[in-house]
Amino acid sequence: MRISIQWLRDWLQIDETPEELGHRLTMAGLELDAIEAAAPAFSGVRVGRVAKVEPHPDADRLRVCQVEAGEAEPLTIVCGAPNVHEGMVAPVAVVGAVLPDNFRIKKSKLRGVASAGMLCSARELGLAEDAEGLLALPADLEIGADLRTALGLDDYILEVDLTPNRADCLGMRGIARECSALLDRPLNENVAEQTGAELDAGMAIRVEDAEACPLYAARVLDGLDARAPTPLWMTERLRRAGVRPLSAIVDVTNYVMLELGQPLHAFDAGRLGDTIEVRWARSGESLTLLGGDQTVELGEQDLVIASATAPVALAGIMGGADSAVDDDTTRVVLECAHFAPLALAGRARAHGLHTDASHRFERGVDPTLVEQAMERATRLLLEICGGQCGPVERAGELPSSHFEQPIQLRRPRIERLLGVTFEDEEVERILAALACQVESTDDGWQVRAPRARFDLEREEDLIEELARVHGFDRLPQRLPSPVAPAERPSALRGLRDQLAQQGFHEVISFSFIGAEASRAFYPTVEPLGLANPISSDLAVMRPGLWPGLVATAAYNQARQQPDLRLFEHGLRFVPDASGLRQEPRLAGLLGGRAQPEHWEAPSRRVDFFDAKGVVEALCASVDAPLGFRAQKHPALHDGQSARILKGDRPIGWVGRLHPALCKQFDVEPVYLFDLDARAILRAPVAQFAPLSPYPSIRRDLALVVKETVPAGDVLSAIEELELDLVQDVRMFDVYRGKGLNPDEKSLALGLILRAFDRTLGEQDVASVTDKVVEHLHARFQATLRQ
Repeated sequence: MRISIQWLRDWLQIDETPEELGHRLTMAGLELDAIEAAAPAFSGVRVGRVAKVEPHPDADRLRVCQVEAGEAEPLTIVCGAPNVHEGMVAPVAVVGAVLPDNFRIKKSKLRGVASAGMLCSARELGLAEDAEGLLALPADLEIGADLRTALGLDDYILEVDLTPNRADCLGMRGIARECSALLDRPLNENVAEQTGAELDAGMAIRVEDAEACPLYAARVLDGLDARAPTPLWMTERLRRAGVRPLSAIVDVTNYVMLELGQPLHAFDAGRLGDTIEVRWARSGESLTLLGGDQTVELGEQDLVIASATAPVALAGIMGGADSAVDDDTTRVVLECAHFAPLALAGRARAHGLHTDASHRFERGVDPTLVEQAMERATRLLLEICGGQCGPVERAGELPSSHFEQPIQLRRPRIERLLGVTFEDEEVERILAALACQVESTDDGWQVRAPRARFDLEREEDLIEELARVHGFDRLPQRLPSPVAPAERPSALRGLRDQLAQQGFHEVISFSFIGAEASRAFYPTVEPLGLANPISSDLAVMRPGLWPGLVATAAYNQARQQPDLRLFEHGLRFVPDASGLRQEPRLAGLLGGRAQPEHWEAPSRRVDFFDAKGVVEALCASVDAPLGFRAQKHPALHDGQSARILKGDRPIGWVGRLHPALCKQFDVEPVYLFDLDARAILRAPVAQFAPLSPYPSIRRDLALVVKETVPAGDVLSAIEELELDLVQDVRMFDVYRGKGLNPDEKSLALGLILRAFDRTLGEQDVASVTDKVVEHLHARFQATLRQ
């Protein structure tokens, strides 16, 4: 949104510098992107009147003009503009003037005739990109006055980046209300007076879906002069707002939209007929848009404005070429309507469009502006183009919404969330300045939000408004209250802290991913597609967290950051017969070096066992044995992927990213893990266990098993025996080679034995080892290595 400070002064007093006002808006959540001058620097340019025009004696295309510019005598100026004529008021750069790009005006001769200055076009003053002739100025300007002062060119434009929830600020009126609240200054409402009907001319309006279009208004205006020039004050305001002036009728509708935030459209009544229908498009219909260079195929989800025979506009988006006004138009139908945001959401984008109207309607427009915008546009059209107007025809009524229900605002809640106490008078002043209706109660206020504020729905929204207007930078900086001993940190926070202590950084990625990424990582899952995706890269709900982590890794690796440890906690979305499952997951990624580079030890790359070790640390306190089973996953490298088990229940995956995906997503080899967050958060409460006062004994075993037997299954089999004397089992070596068959391997296990009531003897140790060997032989045909 581009804000002219001079235009803003029509609504309230502004004493601040552009920088001060921009900072205040930024601190209130309306981020300032840029400040720019309304016109480039130039000096020595005055308001002049062409008193006399004569042909140049030696050039057919030049004219010799006598120009009144506030001097004792008229200036002789040679001009080649095609539109120069006697009596014309235009900018004149006198000798010594400096135009944009440091172009200096000097006395000169053009084809033998002395010229003491220059008559200027808008392009030569930097006020337009092109021009067909001199800039025509209003005849009532003081001759000889400085042009910058006469046109208010010493203005500044604030370019503000609005968040989608602040559609109320997509008009000067909304910005002015915001500034009124921030600066605590009265607001000039500038409400247009009603214009009485002078014509007995109306339109039949039929609305097919009252939810999509709750209120539609139209008015016939006849006898208009479409060739009438748009006043300079209006074209200047349009220019400063970034809108190119086109014609008086179109300029008025654009001006009112920028002023109030309510889009309007003007139809050529002769091409429209006597009936307007607001309906859903029918299969097979098409519409040629304004300009005539684009035809869109309409679908049943497109809301259109139609005559009795065919669509004439995409509702709330763009008009059609067949009903557009032109220089011969004398009779128009002025449309002003309220369309529901959901009815138009994504429809402009579906046709490759983005218009000022769709930008506003998709975010929500104050429905009470329909009447005001109609009257304002009518009055301006009659003043500029002449003519007469008929009555306003209406269909529908103001829609009901959450605005009908009051919001309870409590004093203690304000202090709890903001850490500061607001006086009652200050709360009521801020809310009233934002056009809220406020009623005092015993513990606070009942507040009704204005219809323009679609984002005010609950108590926290109102508290945010208090903080914004008061100023986020003025809120006190206080440490949070200490956590009471009874309030233990959440298990999730404990896992996050644990990962952070291991050098991991938390990632927060979109819940939307591209369909291609979803197929690459989860080919067996049909993801939930979005009806109106922002882009093809954000078209489906993610079936898992790995695509976001890999994208983050690729971004960092491309910027010389290869050593990565990333994790994310979030939901995955999996459609099934019962609907959409939303499952909390904890996923991580490791890549690069296992340890920081150091002179004492050689560098080592992260491997599968590093990722497995992270998983084991995270699951150290789960209430069932943790296991790993070699298993293929479409996104993981064959032979370096494993299913993670909690007892017999699968709870996740760990492994190396498949080389094909590394190539597809332009990422160096990385290792991934993914866990069911609910499974690892349900840890048993820690309980005290006594320590044995007796020494432990270690007995090492070398067991020969088939190559296909997972070491984890061997360890789990020993745990299944539930031998009281076995406190721990450690595998410390794997051997393959001489003395073994090619399909065999030797696992070296260390049994840690201890009793709580005595020192163990050789007989105790032998009994345990015999039971272990016998059990493993029965399960895996394991034998002691000789």
